[in-house]
Amino acid sequence: MTPSAGAVAAGESVAADGARARSVLTRCRGLVRPALAEAVGTLHPWIGGMAGYALGWSDAAGTPAPDASEGKGLRGALAVLGAETMGAPGESAVPAAVAVELVHTFSLLHDDLMDGDTTRRGRAAAWRAFGTGPAVLAGDALHALAVRTLAEAGGPAASAAVRRLCATLTTLVSGQADDLLLEHRPWTGPEAVPPEEYRSVAERKTGVLLGCALALGAELAGAPDESVTALDRAGRHLGIAFQTVDDLLGIWGDPALTGKPVGGDLRRGKKTRPVLAALADGGPESRDLAALLGRSAPMDDRTAARAAALAEAAGGLATAREEAHRHLEAARAQLRAARLHPVPARDLEALIGFLFHRSR
Repeated sequence: MTPSAGAVAAGESVAADGARARSVLTRCRGLVRPALAEAVGTLHPWIGGMAGYALGWSDAAGTPAPDASEGKGLRGALAVLGAETMGAPGESAVPAAVAVELVHTFSLLHDDLMDGDTTRRGRAAAWRAFGTGPAVLAGDALHALAVRTLAEAGGPAASAAVRRLCATLTTLVSGQADDLLLEHRPWTGPEAVPPEEYRSVAERKTGVLLGCALALGAELAGAPDESVTALDRAGRHLGIAFQTVDDLLGIWGDPALTGKPVGGDLRRGKKTRPVLAALADGGPESRDLAALLGRSAPMDDRTAARAAALAEAAGGLATAREEAHRHLEAARAQLRAARLHPVPARDLEALIGFLFHRSR
């Protein structure tokens, strides 16, 4: 069947946004990476080596690894765009960009340990490469370095920026704590996880740091409080959408692209949006999925694939995509309220579209 003109135009728009988003990420990474490397270089050499591995700069022996993934650099890019959309140069947000990238990296180091994930971005997780204790220590060092980097930024907004980052860290830990606790909740019944509780955890675990990144960039740029607040709210909605898309990729994504094994969340009993939505459907596939998830036996690859198929048949994939789209639209509404400068606003819009369509 020949695609409609509308479908072709939409596809071309998505492709154009993707190209622009990748260009924005590359530009922002080029701006932030030297300062990030300088900050990491102040750490104890052993810890700095582990940090370089976690950031995708080197292998476990400390040798440069040009083929390793450094990640998207999303949070750093959001900080830079937070300043640029307020009419300031991106350079003014570099301390904020470095701080949020360090926080993100430390959270991944600790998350992999807590979740028992053995791979990250297509290679051994840091705790597998260096050991549990060293990985915890490296995460702690990056946490401290993030706060120090922002505190040393100088300028009239530095103290407020540090307070914002510290509040974000507290909220991030709260979200991660509840995320771990949800794994022990039943899949069905009165103690099952409702959608609003999932959204609360997603906002605190993921959205708060994206909101912080945008807000810190604007704050260091001297933006008015109402604009900073609108950017923070936009980032929180963006984070819920981002987490929902991650949930989709964790079940239906290509391991070659995600760098993590498919079905890991299902095996661990993680309460993700598509599975929760599928279980709420109540139809035959939903009931079969509940029975499968309720088994005490460990889930192997075949069982995980069956659970994924049932979750899709029960509407979990479609519902999660729709929810991600709603929160992206809510983020866009907040950005319109922030009165952004047009050219960096288009860069930010391209990045937002790219984040949604990576789930397809």
